Amino acid sequence: MAEILVLYYSPGGTTAEMANVIAHGVEQVEGMQARIRSVPPVSAVSEQVEPAIPDTGPLYASNEDLEECAGLVMGSPTHFGNMPAALKHFIDNTSALWMSGALSGKPAGVFTASTSLHGGQETTLLTMMLPLLHHGMMIVGLPYTQLELFRTETGGSPYGASRLTDDLEKHPLSDDERALCLALGKRVAEAARKLASSN
Repeated sequence: MAEILVLYYSPGGTTAEMANVIAHGVEQVEGMQARIRSVPPVSAVSEQVEPAIPDTGPLYASNEDLEECAGLVMGSPTHFGNMPAALKHFIDNTSALWMSGALSGKPAGVFTASTSLHGGQETTLLTMMLPLLHHGMMIVGLPYTQLELFRTETGGSPYGASRLTDDLEKHPLSDDERALCLALGKRVAEAARKLASSN
C-alpha cells in the first residue's frame, strides 16, 4: 500500500478533525493508505523541549515521513493569513530533502481553518503551497466539478479545503466542508496512484 502523508498542526483540534476526514478520503482510493502526523508547538522559551512522542494524537512528523510518502496533504489553522510558526518551523528544516529532490514530482494538497470567514483562508492555502512548489511537488486543488464549491457558505476554495471555526456550536464541520475534505484526500491519492503507474 502506498501512503499519503496527512501532515498538520492543530492546537485547538479543528484542523485535526479535517485531517481525519481527508485521511478517510485518501483511503477511499484502492491501494492507498493515509499516514497521519502532526508537528509540535514552538515555544517562546528556547530551553523548553517537547517530548519525542506526544501525550495524545498522532506522532510528530519527521523528514523520513516526507521522504517515504507517495503524496502529501498539509494543513494548519490560519494565523494572520499564513501558516503558524510550528508548521513553518518544520518545513524550514526540510532543506536536506530539497537538496536531494526527495519530494520532487509528488502530488500535494493543502487545507486550513479560520475563526472568521474572511480571516485569510485563501492566503494561508497559497502560502502553504510555496515551500511545496520549491520542493518540486505538484499541487492538487479542488475543481469546480466539486459542486460543494458553489454551495458552501463557510469554507471551501479551489486552492484547497477550508472551514470556518468561529462558533463550533453553530458551525460544526459542514456537509460541504466535509465533502471537500474527502475530495481533497481522494484527489491527492488518485494523483499519486496515477503517477506511480506511469513510472
